[in-house]
Amino acid sequence: MIAAVESYLAVRRAAGFTLSNTEYLLRSFADFTAEREQTHIRTATAIDWASQAESVAQRHTRYQTICRFAQYLHMEDSSHESPPANHFAYRKTRRVPHIYSHDEINNLILAAKKLPSSDSLLPKTYAALISLLAATGLRISEALHLLVSDITLTGLLIRKTKFQKTRLVPLHDTAVVGIGQYLARRQGVRRGGDHVFVSEEGQPLVYWKVHKVFRTLLKSAGIEPSGGRWPRIHELRHTFAVRAL
Repeated sequence: MIAAVESYLAVRRAAGFTLSNTEYLLRSFADFTAEREQTHIRTATAIDWASQAESVAQRHTRYQTICRFAQYLHMEDSSHESPPANHFAYRKTRRVPHIYSHDEINNLILAAKKLPSSDSLLPKTYAALISLLAATGLRISEALHLLVSDITLTGLLIRKTKFQKTRLVPLHDTAVVGIGQYLARRQGVRRGGDHVFVSEEGQPLVYWKVHKVFRTLLKSAGIEPSGGRWPRIHELRHTFAVRAL
C-alpha cells in the first residue's frame, strides 16, 4: 500500500498540491492496512480507520482522503473498492467572517505600536504587518514568507501561493511609503535575514507566534469575540476583498 501512496502523492504534487496533511493521513492508513495484511482498499477498512478520529469533522476528512485515493487506484486496478462518498453525513459550515471597520484596523495598528518589548523594532514589525495585510489582502502565510527582494517597483512578488503559482500584487502609493519606512528602520537596527518580517532574534516570524500576539492586540484594541469566537488575522483578507468589491 505504501508504494501506491508514494505514487499518488507524486502525481498530485506534480499538479501543484503540497499535501502535507494528506501524506500524514495516507501513511497512517497504509500502516493500518498493513496490520490487517491488506494490499487493496476495502470500504470497511476505510470506515474503521476514519472512525478512530475524535470528531465527526475529523472522521469525514480522513474518510474523504481515502475516497480520493481509492478513486485514483481503482482506475488502474478494479480490485480496490471505491468507498461511497460522505459516509459520516458531515456537512461543513463556514463561520461568518469578521469584517473589520476602519477604526478597528487603526486601533489594531496603534496597539501594535504600543507592544511592550525590549526590542524597538518588534512593535513596528507588527504594525507594518497588519497594515500590509489590510492594504493588500495577502494571506498571512504569504506575508510571512515575503523576502526583501520580493518588493519590486511594480509591487509585491508573491511566490508559491496557495496553488503553487506566482503573482504580482500592486501596492498603493501609501503602502509603498509605509513598507519603505519599515524596512529603513529595520536596516537601521541591523536586523539580518532576507525575510521582510522578522522576530527579535532576526528569524522569520512564525504563524503561531503571530496568532498569539494578534489575540493580545485584539484585546488592546477593544475588539471583542462574537458568538464565542475571536476575530482572526486572516479576516483582514476578507475585509480587503469586501471593500474592494
